[in-house]
Amino acid sequence: MWSSLWRSRDRFSLDELRYLIDQLQKVQIVNNVNKDFVIEALRSISELITYGDQHDSNYFEFFMERQVMGEFVRILKVSRTVSVSRQLLQTMSIMIQNLKSEHAIYYLFSNEHINFLITYAFDFKNEELLSYYISFLRAISVKLDKNTISLFVKTQNEEVVSFPLYVEAIRFAFHEENMIRTAVRALTLNVYHVGDESVNRFVVKAPHADYFSNLLTYFRKQCIDLNGLVSETLKNPDSDTTTAILAAVDEIEDDLYYISDVISAGIPDVGRLITDKIMQLLILPLLLPSLQLDAANDIQIGAITSLYLLCCILRIVKIKDLANTIAAALFCSPEAFIADSETKLNGYVPDHVHEIQQPENENVIEVNGCSKQIMQSLSSSSQVRTEDIISKGVSHSTLRDALLSYIIVGDDLQVLGSLSMLATLLQTKELDEIMLDALGILPQRKQHKKLLLQALVGEDSREDQLFSLGSSSIRDEFNCELDGHLQTLKDQYGVACSSLELGTTPSAHRFQVLHTLVSLFCRSNISPETLWDGGWLFRQLLPYSEAEFNSQHLKLLKDSYKNCTCALLEETRGTWPDLLVSILRDEWKKCKRAMEASSPPKEPKCILFPLEKSSADDVLPSESSIISGEKMCKVVKVFVLLHQLHIFSLGRALPDQPPTCLPSDIPENSRARTAGLDASGPKLGAELRLVDAVPCRIAFERGKERHFCFLAISVGTSGWILLAEELPLKKHYGIIRIVAPLAGSNPTIDEKHSRWLHLRIRPSTLPVLDPAKSITHGKAKTKALVDGRWTLAFRDDESCKTALSMIIEEFDLQSSEVKRRLNSLLNIEGSIDVPDTSLQPSEASSSTQTPSNSS
Repeated sequence: MWSSLWRSRDRFSLDELRYLIDQLQKVQIVNNVNKDFVIEALRSISELITYGDQHDSNYFEFFMERQVMGEFVRILKVSRTVSVSRQLLQTMSIMIQNLKSEHAIYYLFSNEHINFLITYAFDFKNEELLSYYISFLRAISVKLDKNTISLFVKTQNEEVVSFPLYVEAIRFAFHEENMIRTAVRALTLNVYHVGDESVNRFVVKAPHADYFSNLLTYFRKQCIDLNGLVSETLKNPDSDTTTAILAAVDEIEDDLYYISDVISAGIPDVGRLITDKIMQLLILPLLLPSLQLDAANDIQIGAITSLYLLCCILRIVKIKDLANTIAAALFCSPEAFIADSETKLNGYVPDHVHEIQQPENENVIEVNGCSKQIMQSLSSSSQVRTEDIISKGVSHSTLRDALLSYIIVGDDLQVLGSLSMLATLLQTKELDEIMLDALGILPQRKQHKKLLLQALVGEDSREDQLFSLGSSSIRDEFNCELDGHLQTLKDQYGVACSSLELGTTPSAHRFQVLHTLVSLFCRSNISPETLWDGGWLFRQLLPYSEAEFNSQHLKLLKDSYKNCTCALLEETRGTWPDLLVSILRDEWKKCKRAMEASSPPKEPKCILFPLEKSSADDVLPSESSIISGEKMCKVVKVFVLLHQLHIFSLGRALPDQPPTCLPSDIPENSRARTAGLDASGPKLGAELRLVDAVPCRIAFERGKERHFCFLAISVGTSGWILLAEELPLKKHYGIIRIVAPLAGSNPTIDEKHSRWLHLRIRPSTLPVLDPAKSITHGKAKTKALVDGRWTLAFRDDESCKTALSMIIEEFDLQSSEVKRRLNSLLNIEGSIDVPDTSLQPSEASSSTQTPSNSS
């Protein structure tokens, strides 16, 4: 008999559920004595109900029969401990999330018990309890549809007057804890996507519509915080703010994607409401004014941050009116925003707003990496004078002019930011083509397509006007549509923009942009990576053939290309000619992919970080071979870009590989052939003939001098300095013990010891070619490579001079082969005069180094 009384119950059974509910109903108050039992009972009930939903409907029938939801509410009322409240919320979340039966879900939602839990005054000072509460609300929102949402609202005259689930949730929309903010946003989206018209009207009415205003206010604060991080980085590039900036960027972009999701839910008036708030709280008072003027107070945002934020808004928040309004605002002067914005922000208009300073140096191009001659050439041929952008001062410029001036005279980040802005506008599908045309960035193929369509539908069927971009009918249509957007900007936001000058045409704006990009390619102080972004934009705007391309544009591009070609030819006699062809072929493929890609090479967020630090910065001396190698890579990148743009401008197809010549065979009378080497080059421990070898001594450790036979050998574009040990039993043969690169050895005979030959021994590879070893944001990932120094001691002066002549002779052969490989690539249209830069033995300089050796 006793065994039957103490027989254990099956955990997953109706008996167990009945027992738990019976015991729970006996609880009159929850305190520290019985709280553990209550918590375990609540947890077990959720498990049993979930199990029954999948296996036996009687479980939930019993749950309804005993009115357990009422018991949950009673337990909450008599409980004095947070842990029980926490478990109750978790129990409800588990059941709501896991119940598949529509009947069961409808029962849970169809009584006031669930709304009681939603509105219950929990102690949210306990952060863990708040997390459980928000999870509970989110679990409910997942199950909402047009049938169940009505169970959570109260209506009057068919209008929703109360919606606790939504109202209570948005109270925590801007909580400091990211997981809570994310859950609340998921809940709101679930509500919006139900598509209930009465609920939609509820969320856009006051005071609930304040949520959208608060959302944009919160976003505005994040933008200002990001600007603080970026400003600190620009002032102190060595500061470790990269992680913080990346985290801020992720959060800002997440916010914009959430805003985009809210708009896509299709709630009437929300798109207009968000557009107005973005313009009024962020774009008009902060972002647009900062494109031209320095921050006047702590609340303003710098130009770099503003350009990034504008790019993000255009890319993510896909609202047609917003995109066109931003584009139209670029035709306004900064003064149209400054006074109004600072009045709103500070309650007064500072005097300095009206004092616009003229630039001290009108010839800004010359001091920013672009020659005065180029500037004059651009201005003399331009339909819209490029110098107007920079010489008239802020008071006579538009924000569009400011964007172009950044490209002409700005630093790397300003150039990249402006290019990113123009590229983003070009790629914004919501932007009307007339606005792209007005900005001067409507691709030529789209312009031709538009004109052809007009001709086909009979708007202008005369063939002579089909491609006449300056025709009066096109100009009138252009000005009329643009004036409409400017009038909208004035009517809705109170920003007055003057109309464009009389006679302005889309082609004039287009030529202005092309002039700006051409001037960019003539600048020497801009990184190749930024120039590639400019090249991508340039290709989008490039006409079909040279015949349609302005002759002055083409001349300047050719001049820039010729200068870059000369710089590339200098590298054939530089420190790294053996890698020149392979690097060029690799960069050619990378550049081709970048130019033909659907978007620019760099993302807009790249403008928020300083450029990657060169090895020269506080790491290596300026004469290091690594510095020379990085310089060569930059020259190659620029050359490849200009070469490909030149091919595009000629209307030719871009080949997959650069047209370099094939390697030549090793001449029979060469030193490499005589020594017995093949195209694969020397290998340590291999045997070779010591014809022309010169005996020498070298000490790699103090007091340990070694005897070798010295040889300098070139094979094709490669060259080496070899130190071999002569075989005692095989005359004129030796074993290769040491191999070093020939290029960059910089041989010099010591001034005081004419038998000593000093050599610089560079690394065999460039760290810049290995991203894993590069220096990123000011921090070297690996120890920087340094050059070795050899001092070879020969028997007499004549032997030392023979070794020097051998190095120069073999390097000349190596350099000549590199030039031959590049010959067809360097001549697009006829030959280019190349100065003779070959080094003669008599020109070898001397040094005063002592015979100490290091490797």
